[in-house]
Amino acid sequence: MHMYNPPHPGEVLRDYLEGVSITQAADALKITRAQLSRILNGHAAITADMALRLAALLDTSPEMWADMQSEYALWQESQKPRPVIRPLRSPLVHA
Repeated sequence: MHMYNPPHPGEVLRDYLEGVSITQAADALKITRAQLSRILNGHAAITADMALRLAALLDTSPEMWADMQSEYALWQESQKPRPVIRPLRSPLVHA
């Protein structure tokens, strides 16, 4: 895991949509303005479905959007207090 503060994918999406209205982009994505606004403002995650829609709209890969969301979510969680978890001393036995 990278140890930096990655931007929410909505911030990156905002750059991709520069010059396009929220209404136009939402219509093209077949979602509501409210749904797109929540993503752009960092209040909603990029789902697998949305990653596929964005990839089709912006000629990018769905993995790019999914990876950005994953990096963002992992970093956010890593900043919260975590329980101490010690490694197992012996390998797991698979039956």
